[in-house]
Amino acid sequence: MARPRETFNKKELQKTRAKKKKDKEQKKEERKAVSGKGKTLEDMFAYVDAYGNLVATPPDPRHRVEIKVEDIQISPTKKEDIDPATLIRKGTVTFFNDSKGYGFIRDHDSQESIFVHINDVEGQIKEKDKVSFETERGVKGLNAVRVKLTV
Repeated sequence: MARPRETFNKKELQKTRAKKKKDKEQKKEERKAVSGKGKTLEDMFAYVDAYGNLVATPPDPRHRVEIKVEDIQISPTKKEDIDPATLIRKGTVTFFNDSKGYGFIRDHDSQESIFVHINDVEGQIKEKDKVSFETERGVKGLNAVRVKLTV
């Protein structure tokens, strides 16, 4: 019987597999050497200093700060009620297409461009009109609602 031929490609594949296996064993040995097994509990402690950095030495007990239990807040802070008058914004219509029924308003305070649809307009508006409006979060961003023409 003829013996099987070892082609160049087969030899290269065997070499790369052996190299990968050797590298894997080497990494395994490195992880074992670096791992925390065999350390004492004291060696595994980490402390936080006054600046928020992790350090290996314990803090000085003379600089200890007492915290009252009553001062700890677990729940989020309560939001103040929003005044409805602050929700009304003013702006200028920069673009409005009557045939398609949409446009954009430039807010006077933030200078951002806000989308407006004809269904949210009370009355008729055209470009360069001064308007007052409120905003709502839409699918693609802020939308102007309850748009009114101002004098």
